[in-house]
Amino acid sequence: MNIDFANLTKAFEEHREEFEKVTLDVMHSARYILGKETEEFEQNLSTFTGNNYALGCSSGTDALLLAMMAMGLRSGDEVITSPFTFIATAETIACLGAKPVFVDIDEETYNIDASKIERAITKNTKAIMPVSLYGQMSDMDEINAIAEKYGLAVIEDAAQSFGATYKGKRSCNVSTFGCTSFFPAKPLGCFGDGGAIFASNEEDYEKIKAMRVHGQVERYTHHYIGMGGRLDNLQAAVLNVKLKTYENDISRRQAVANWYTEKLSEKIIRPIVKPDRTSVWAQYTVRVKDRGRVQQKLLEVGIPTAVHYPIPMHLQKCFAYLGYKIGDFPISELCAQEVMSLPMNPYLEESEIEYITTNLNIIL
Repeated sequence: MNIDFANLTKAFEEHREEFEKVTLDVMHSARYILGKETEEFEQNLSTFTGNNYALGCSSGTDALLLAMMAMGLRSGDEVITSPFTFIATAETIACLGAKPVFVDIDEETYNIDASKIERAITKNTKAIMPVSLYGQMSDMDEINAIAEKYGLAVIEDAAQSFGATYKGKRSCNVSTFGCTSFFPAKPLGCFGDGGAIFASNEEDYEKIKAMRVHGQVERYTHHYIGMGGRLDNLQAAVLNVKLKTYENDISRRQAVANWYTEKLSEKIIRPIVKPDRTSVWAQYTVRVKDRGRVQQKLLEVGIPTAVHYPIPMHLQKCFAYLGYKIGDFPISELCAQEVMSLPMNPYLEESEIEYITTNLNIIL
């Protein structure tokens, strides 16, 4: 048996006729940037998340940049975030000349440990950027309370959690800014690059709306330094189709996650979702010893795996200038050595999960 890790082909085939119609509509109309489809998608995003201030943009990375540009982040400022994440989280902070300040993670959820944030705050701290890793949101109440105490912004890096909930509220509607990605392999993915940014007030919304078009408030009138960060209509059209059945996709991902949890040996450290929130299962990530051997054995029987992420940010060469060293964030370092993501998509069948878990249980 050969298992497909993300099964993007099936994701296309499931709605092939609709995808072909809406993309052809865009091409026939020659409306490629910021047109009807994008406006419709932004309204759909607002309806889905409950946040009235939703804007499509060119990628999840650009969403993070736009959020920090809108709050005026500049050289010498600091942003507290997790070292256990994809590079875009810290990279965007550094791109604006600010300093990423890392705080270790909670070993159960892999998200930033809120109890350690306050001690990392300095007079230069301007924001906290929690990462909703693997599909589950961070301890947002605690993080928001710290931010309010010190007058900081909170930017949720929700690239992996669009559709997840925290105490009944959707990801991207629980902080100053929410930023997500629609990269093809995300739980809600388009056919290229795409993202969205969510604000918590009209002033920031209008500012970001201008900033994603080079700071333009009307044609050739620029009030801000911005960027070319627009979502194109082809991607918006695709996402409008997929968003209609996204709740069902989340339910199917949950079923796959439940099968994994039920069938995997207790020798394997399985993911934990806290009872006051839900996950969209961007990844189903376990922890194993001797990971390289386990991955090779699984590959030999047609089971692909991935590692999200093998090197924490504080140990990446590009961040050597920050002065961190091995041992500074021991939980992140331990998890980076042990995490292994198993195939996860809404189209996996129970028989496939049985095959994956049986083989993994035997190997271990």
